[in-house]
Amino acid sequence: MIDATRGVVVGVYRKSRPGAPAGFFACEAAGLRWLDDAGGAPVVEVLGVDDDHLDLVRLEPVAATREAARAFGAALAATHAAGAPAFGAGPPGWAGDGFFGPLDSPQTMPAGHFARWGPFLAACRLAPLDCDLRQAGISMPGLAILGERLRGGALDDDEPPARLHGDLWSGNVVWTAGGATLIDPAAHGGHRESDLAMLALFGLPHLDDVFEAYDEIAPLRRGWRHRVALHQVYPVGVHALLFGGAYLHELADVIDRAVQEIAR
Repeated sequence: MIDATRGVVVGVYRKSRPGAPAGFFACEAAGLRWLDDAGGAPVVEVLGVDDDHLDLVRLEPVAATREAARAFGAALAATHAAGAPAFGAGPPGWAGDGFFGPLDSPQTMPAGHFARWGPFLAACRLAPLDCDLRQAGISMPGLAILGERLRGGALDDDEPPARLHGDLWSGNVVWTAGGATLIDPAAHGGHRESDLAMLALFGLPHLDDVFEAYDEIAPLRRGWRHRVALHQVYPVGVHALLFGGAYLHELADVIDRAVQEIAR
């Protein structure tokens, strides 16, 4: 295949799944293009999309370095600063809910249009998660406590909605010669601390360098590290729902830490 913008032959990676949920790959393609439009962190290029697959430029991984990590932190700050119309808003070109989770079992990720982050998190993340867990026979009472406090404005701040990757665990950051490159987003408007909390959830090479460089470009609010657990409740909850086991204990722990933080 020829990349017309560069005039060179490029490798193609096809991400596919027969019977994927309607719009799954179109939503991902829209998210990738939206993130790329921010002009911040490099994003894998979309070559084509259909109902059952997404064609992307094939990335060639290299070893992570501290220099690349610092560049990524600064670039991610620029991506976030590009903003979004509202908390919960999806990427242009996509209407409706998004998706979160593994390719073989993606979960619906409700969209919305909220002026404040707390009510968005309560309505579009914690409440649906609580409902799904209860249907699976799993009770996490702390979710209702968190939701009530967030709807009441606890931890709201004056930060505008950031342009989030939305599923920014280490596996969705590919270190390449062109910089740490984003793949597999669940892109939406949200709080920038959510992406940083996802980076911390499963670890990332040179993570402290990423955070330091990010903070130099876009200083983070005081105490942001104490709020990491709150931002991790949803992704850990989805893992608990899908895989159970140790993730149930981890979910109980992050909920407990988030309740403690929100009560401070």
